[in-house]
Amino acid sequence: MQEKKIATGWEFFCLALYAFGGLGLELVLASGIEPLLYGGPMKQWNTWQNILHWILTCAVWTVVAIWIYHQAKKDYGFDLFEKAGTMKAWQWGAVIATMVFTLAMSYWDWNGSKVIHEWKANGPLKFVFQYVYYLFETMLFLLIIVFGQKALERWFKRENVPYGGIVVALTWGIVHIATKGSVSIGLLSAVSGFLFGVVYLLVNRDIKKAYVLLAFMFVL
Repeated sequence: MQEKKIATGWEFFCLALYAFGGLGLELVLASGIEPLLYGGPMKQWNTWQNILHWILTCAVWTVVAIWIYHQAKKDYGFDLFEKAGTMKAWQWGAVIATMVFTLAMSYWDWNGSKVIHEWKANGPLKFVFQYVYYLFETMLFLLIIVFGQKALERWFKRENVPYGGIVVALTWGIVHIATKGSVSIGLLSAVSGFLFGVVYLLVNRDIKKAYVLLAFMFVL
């Protein structure tokens, strides 16, 4: 059997960048391809065109995530679903505190419940599809955290620093500033991204637990 190559920090960082690039493919769909199909920019799309956009985006993100998973496992022997250690009571306490802080920050940012605001803005049908879309988005930014963490650990030789959260904070924060045109939204996204990385370490890098908790923090 062929030996797996030991990945360098740069190779893990490239996987994180691929996940980030995967998120960016939504802009290609929304700004380049779909306006040609639908006959106008996103702000003019009807309900079904928005839903089709979310479905297409989720499909693209799924392909990217599966490709990254297989690349990591095939080339470097890194399995995202490795068994993690048992969490201690203080870790659960820290996770709960981090989640409460994140949800409080979201409540302040939205001037109320994000869920209620989006339900009122979208109506039941669009609301359901948008929240499914959020679940797929969680999958990609979790991959940024995982591989950003591995990369910077290789470079700086420390395992107790939430490097993955720092990578998400920088990438996600900059993108939100660019796409939303708001520094405050970008900063809030950066803080959230950093805290997501903290939670990933607190759950002992258990990707299943991390996904559930991060999805909860993100959608609410």
